[in-house]
Amino acid sequence: MRRLLSCLIGSALLLLLSLPQSAVAITAPELRGAKSMQDLSQDMHGRNLQEKEFLKMDLKGYNFSDADMRFVVFNATQLQEADLSGADLRDVVAFASRFDGANLSQARFDNGMLLRSRFRDARIDGADFSDAVLDQPELKALCERATGVNAVTGVSTADSLRCG
Repeated sequence: MRRLLSCLIGSALLLLLSLPQSAVAITAPELRGAKSMQDLSQDMHGRNLQEKEFLKMDLKGYNFSDADMRFVVFNATQLQEADLSGADLRDVVAFASRFDGANLSQARFDNGMLLRSRFRDARIDGADFSDAVLDQPELKALCERATGVNAVTGVSTADSLRCG
């Protein structure tokens, strides 16, 4: 009986180990990210995208202007040259995402967690980063080009970044 049980357990382990790695390695966030992508087009102007998750997505050049993106999660997402002007990104989580060259003018990032994300050459005129958390080097670089006042909140970009 013990020998039969050992053979069955060994066979089950061998079967599990022989499965394709992609079937074993897929995660729930990747599935949710793929589902989010199904509803996207290059022009998402003014759309309600609250609480969407974007995992390792290439959204370069997408138009998210004036979109409601509160509580969105960007994880390792490419947003270079994207238009996020006037977008509401309050309480956003953007981890290791790239906003290089993006238009962030008049966007709201209040209470955002923007760690390990890059903003090189992004337009931030009138963007509001009040109480957002950024890496110190990015914060310093953003302060060097902080101009304008957010039309909705009345807060200057420099004040929202706590530039000194």
